[in-house]
Amino acid sequence: MPAPAPLETLPNAPGVGYKPQHFSEIMADADPVQWLEIHAENYMGDGGRPLAQLRHLAEEFAVSVHGVGLSIGGEVPLDKDHLARLKHLVSWLNPASFSEHLAWSTHDGHFYNDLLPLPYTKATLTRVCDHIDQLQETIARPMLLENPSSYLAFAESSWSEPEFLAEISQRTGCGLLLDVNNVFVSATNLDFSPQGYIDAFALEKTGEIHLGGHDEDADDHGHPLLIDSHGRAVVDPVWALLDYTLERSGPKPVLIEWDNDVPDWPTLAAEAERAAFALSSLTAKPSRPVIA
Repeated sequence: MPAPAPLETLPNAPGVGYKPQHFSEIMADADPVQWLEIHAENYMGDGGRPLAQLRHLAEEFAVSVHGVGLSIGGEVPLDKDHLARLKHLVSWLNPASFSEHLAWSTHDGHFYNDLLPLPYTKATLTRVCDHIDQLQETIARPMLLENPSSYLAFAESSWSEPEFLAEISQRTGCGLLLDVNNVFVSATNLDFSPQGYIDAFALEKTGEIHLGGHDEDADDHGHPLLIDSHGRAVVDPVWALLDYTLERSGPKPVLIEWDNDVPDWPTLAAEAERAAFALSSLTAKPSRPVIA
């Protein structure tokens, strides 16, 4: 059964990933930002300045909680202590959204910093759905599942990624998080059409859209290789892909992620302003129908 809906919702407006060095400027004047994302694992402690600041922010802004450590695609059961800490955070914060990744990051008692890929098979589908059911029951709300950035594809996959995500959503009642930069990175690395991916994606299930920067490299054969780094401004082709997406989905909450080499607040706010422009441009033309 689908999990119950949260008590709050994110506005169809720009948000940014919150960084503590921006606290004073956000509280003074956040325009055009209307919501904030935090990483769950940074706020699972018992107190201190981070939680005090978060409580102040939550009085002024809708908050989205983004997990990076659950390893939803991992072969081992979800960590019960991690789930308990997450439940406590979500219970008192009551965020408008909680999201995690279609990836794994744990094995044999070890945690890896990377979000690692999965084959899209029946066995993976069953495991991921079981983990999502457990998570949604624990936090008493639906989660959003994010598409990964990919650097390889598995020969044994029997679903395309959009089909796999849609099937998970159908079976668990979870929503989806569409990271447009991840689509662009994966499409470049694996040589497929990013627009075709968007056309196949379950946009009607999408609760957030994310944007971020990436680094450019080359593989051993000299082919372009993009790395999802979250360490620089969003590039023009990704902004264009956002426009393509919004024309099909209609307005959505749009997040700017900038987690490494974090800029000053005016630079980050300028990225959010560009997202606001993309959203406002939709009012001048009707949305295209979603392709089923």
